[in-house]
Amino acid sequence: MKLAVYYSGDFGSRVVGNLVNFSGFCISCADACTECRNVAPDLAKDIVALVEMPDPSTYGDFIDDVEPLLPQDIPKVDLVIVINVHPDILYGLLPKFKEAGVKAIIGGSESPKEMPLGQRRQVEEKAAELGMEAAFAKPFCALAPDPNKPIIAQFLKEARIGNPVIEFTVQGSREGKEVIMGANVVRSAPCGSTWFVAKKMLGLETDQPDLRERISEAHHSYPCTGSMERDAELGDTVLHVGGYIIRDAVEGGLKKASKLPRSKLPKPGSSIVI
Repeated sequence: MKLAVYYSGDFGSRVVGNLVNFSGFCISCADACTECRNVAPDLAKDIVALVEMPDPSTYGDFIDDVEPLLPQDIPKVDLVIVINVHPDILYGLLPKFKEAGVKAIIGGSESPKEMPLGQRRQVEEKAAELGMEAAFAKPFCALAPDPNKPIIAQFLKEARIGNPVIEFTVQGSREGKEVIMGANVVRSAPCGSTWFVAKKMLGLETDQPDLRERISEAHHSYPCTGSMERDAELGDTVLHVGGYIIRDAVEGGLKKASKLPRSKLPKPGSSIVI
């Protein structure tokens, strides 16, 4: 599936880095890196264009004439990822995307001012009128596959991004306790943080009292780029909502964890990552 990314800001750069998975992308573990991302997808060959767009904050809430601000050469791709693009500019781009053969558009918001609900709905409805799939989420890691939007669902599966999903392997240790021995990232948050959080769960007991604090600490340490400004639409900050999403992913994965027989105990001090 061929892609183009239209973005501005650090978060857009991070999503692109996660998609192409270059060797120096994640440095969160520093010298303790075990190259857990060597099984993550590399979509570099599928990205036809990276288009850096003007920072929306340099314009007002409304742009009367967007035509001079629109890119003139729109590549022919299957799907477009949009991050931190002024909504009026994005709305003006929709007909051009259609003419270029774009089939689907996805995007996410990381702050209260980025694509509020009304604007997201407006873009999705206009895209649908033009015969394109569109899906936007706040935060971006809330974007889950929708069977009614098969092109987007297929991309999220191939890229392994969106609403995070983690599979765990646990093993009995001391009486009545289980230790997290392995973690498989089925789908990562678009920024790539899920890989780091999953790794930080290794060696923890599934019911230890500070498990949620450990999840939150890893999520903040990556770090999450969500805004700490209260969002009226969410009733909370974007960063906190992102934290709840990864917490649910870990806790949901642990409820379905596969169990490793005690007869297959690894050597002391070692752990496995699936």
